[in-house]
Amino acid sequence: MSATKLEFDDSNLASQLFGPQNQHLKLLGERIGTKIESRGNSVTIQCDGNDCHKADLAGQVLTQLYGMLKTGKPLYPQDVDFACRVLERKPSADVGQVFKDDVYATSGKRTVSPKTLNQRAYLDAIRESDLTFGIGPAGTGKTYLAVAMAVGSLLRREVKRIVLTRPAVEAGEKLGFLPGDLTEKINPYLRPLYDGLHDMLDFAKVQEYQETGVIEVAPLAFMRGRTLNDAFIILDEAQNTTPEQMKMFLTRLGFGSRAVVTGDVTQIDLPSHAKSGLLHARAILGKEESIRFITFDEHDVIRHPLVGRIVRAYDRFESGAG
Repeated sequence: MSATKLEFDDSNLASQLFGPQNQHLKLLGERIGTKIESRGNSVTIQCDGNDCHKADLAGQVLTQLYGMLKTGKPLYPQDVDFACRVLERKPSADVGQVFKDDVYATSGKRTVSPKTLNQRAYLDAIRESDLTFGIGPAGTGKTYLAVAMAVGSLLRREVKRIVLTRPAVEAGEKLGFLPGDLTEKINPYLRPLYDGLHDMLDFAKVQEYQETGVIEVAPLAFMRGRTLNDAFIILDEAQNTTPEQMKMFLTRLGFGSRAVVTGDVTQIDLPSHAKSGLLHARAILGKEESIRFITFDEHDVIRHPLVGRIVRAYDRFESGAG
């Protein structure tokens, strides 16, 4: 058994780095599988001969998160896991630079920022391209980050309105037979988009913007025949569009507008004979230089630290490890 010792020169920042009751150190030790102890401004990371790479990773995570704190950026418990993910995938990465890109401060004054390398690439793509596709599993921040970018663009007056849309697959977009008025008919399909908006803006502000047409949340069928100028447009759940619907949507893009298309190609709910418009678009447009495709994977799934521990506990149980 050997040990690596790290010492930090600022006791206040060291306390923030370690977390309340050393919470961050405990999370890091559990995440990597090594023992980390603190004393004053220093930490000792223990490892045996076969696991010294774990101590190296833990030391790199702590050193980089400390550097991030020195720049004035706050540290949250989940950032420990995010930093591990970044450095496991790219040991030469600068975690502070990945996290540095504050997209938007929510109504609760908490900033929205990328937490993985792919999330950072996604935000860069949205800024640099008028049309960006974000493809990957649920929980990777595809829609949430796009909504944050849209709200930020609106408040900076880079666009005049936000249009959020998704296909209402379960109703076949034939909404007339459902009970209630139009809003009541479509709300169940659009709820995830509203959730993102309400995280970014006060409830009253969202209502005001909707009443004045500054923010529009509507099913994809409502986009037909329109040209959307000076708008930030997000098509969510795009794997459930048909090729015809996707073409219709992509040709709505007007002057001064930017579009983001998000979807998970493993969660296609179309009838078995129907082809996904998202897969079709990727095959046709994948080599267009002016259109960006960012692909997320399981490493980009953002979880509460407790959820990560629950998943690992179930994995151990199911593998017979207790």
